[in-house]
Amino acid sequence: MGPRLRLPAYVHAFIDRHGKPRFYFRKPGYKRAPLPGLPWSPGFMDKYEAALANASPISIGIRRTRPGAVEDAVARYLASGLFAGLSPLTQSKRRAILEKFRNEHGEKCIAKLRPEHVGNLLAKLRPFPQRNLLKALRALMAFAVSDGLIEVDPTARVKLDRIKDSGGFKTWGEDHIETYRNRHKLGTRARLALELLFGTMQRRGDIIGLGRQHIQHGTISLRQQKTGAQVDIPVLPELQEAIDAMPKSDHLTFLVTEFGKPFSAEGFGNWFRQQCRAAGLPAGLTAHGLRKAGATRLADHGCVDHEIMAWGGWTTLKEVQRYTVAANRKRLAQSAAKKLRQRT
Repeated sequence: MGPRLRLPAYVHAFIDRHGKPRFYFRKPGYKRAPLPGLPWSPGFMDKYEAALANASPISIGIRRTRPGAVEDAVARYLASGLFAGLSPLTQSKRRAILEKFRNEHGEKCIAKLRPEHVGNLLAKLRPFPQRNLLKALRALMAFAVSDGLIEVDPTARVKLDRIKDSGGFKTWGEDHIETYRNRHKLGTRARLALELLFGTMQRRGDIIGLGRQHIQHGTISLRQQKTGAQVDIPVLPELQEAIDAMPKSDHLTFLVTEFGKPFSAEGFGNWFRQQCRAAGLPAGLTAHGLRKAGATRLADHGCVDHEIMAWGGWTTLKEVQRYTVAANRKRLAQSAAKKLRQRT
């Protein structure tokens, strides 16, 4: 990895959902401004100098929250103990959804929200975003009822159509993994990312936080963000080989961006998809598909559901069985064929 890029004062960088670097002028207490191009380029510096010269403090109290408004309810919920009790990952996702809802409907009276209004909001979305919004709104409305802001939950009678089971995230095959390994050699971030995902069977939100400090005596120990479950996973030889092949670094995480910063879960997902495309893999293969591939590998080697559940950190057998049903069917079919041969 090359030297880190030194940014001008008050410039912050991040990777957007398309995997492209973005830069913003962000001075505490001042309005932020987007900056074009790359740091230190002429166009970038012109805009940066203008932002620095024209920066003015954000006036406080220009727009006061009206009690009973949507923005008031959202602000109260986000500051509540109910919200604080959620996992960091759930907090992040729910906050983003509710902030968007507040920006679009903040001045409206929350007590006037009706089921048909909720239905209209959901009708504009695709199935999974629909469910995410409804889940966030139900949590907000439950808080609003308990806080006396509304009397009846307008989301209670809202029903969504059942999503056709498409099998979920596409499971990687052995050929896909081999193709990826042939393209991304040991010593690269891309190769280490695959071995971490496949070898630990963890979600991307947990993968991006892993570092050498999580490994003791050949075991990776972590607490999952989504469930809070404690997981202790043996480091497989191919994962250890990928870790040992990486250049020495003082980063606290194995995986960092090209700017030497930790990944966000969304940014890592976008970046990993780019590595899959670079390897010539078919569309639809994602980081989560490697979690399923890891579970399938264990099932194919005769591991029982409880063993797979312990490795991946699942909290119910039903979740594990969703990932391993194909492998179990294959084993049962082979067992049936063996019994038939014994009878002939």
